[in-house]
Amino acid sequence: IGLALVLAYMILYYRGLGIVVVVGLGVSAALLYSIICYLSAHNGLALSLAGATGIIVSVGVTVDSYIVYFERLKDEIRGGKSVRTSVDRSFSRAYRTILAADLVSFLAAVILYLFTVGSVRGFAFTLGLSTLLDVFTAYFFTRPMVILLGRSRLFTEARYFGVARGLAAEP
Repeated sequence: IGLALVLAYMILYYRGLGIVVVVGLGVSAALLYSIICYLSAHNGLALSLAGATGIIVSVGVTVDSYIVYFERLKDEIRGGKSVRTSVDRSFSRAYRTILAADLVSFLAAVILYLFTVGSVRGFAFTLGLSTLLDVFTAYFFTRPMVILLGRSRLFTEARYFGVARGLAAEP
């Protein structure tokens, strides 16, 4: 229910870019599921309740990356630039912030993994893995998707779900 509420909010607030969030979380989840399945089959990884909690927390980390990027994009548009010209510049600035936030989460996961035992290690492992996937997904999925959508006039100027409407500055 919580995930559905977060996704609904992202779609209502960011409009068309909210769809990027939904698909991006799906891509991230598919990659995470594939890695966990591989590690379960070949290395005996067992996903515990603590590990599942790490995955749930990582959804917040991932959504935070989208918010950082989209708010930076919104700032560029408020500055008078078009969506198309703002996409690359805002990503390069936002990606530094995303890397810093993910580095902190990853270091926390590493420290937890090294200095704890039992199920807390499962939490730390899945949180660290999810954080690494967030960096990967932000660069190789989110950025190209927003670039493609920023080039589409239909998608940027659509009446209800247009990217420009979702990023428009409030008076």
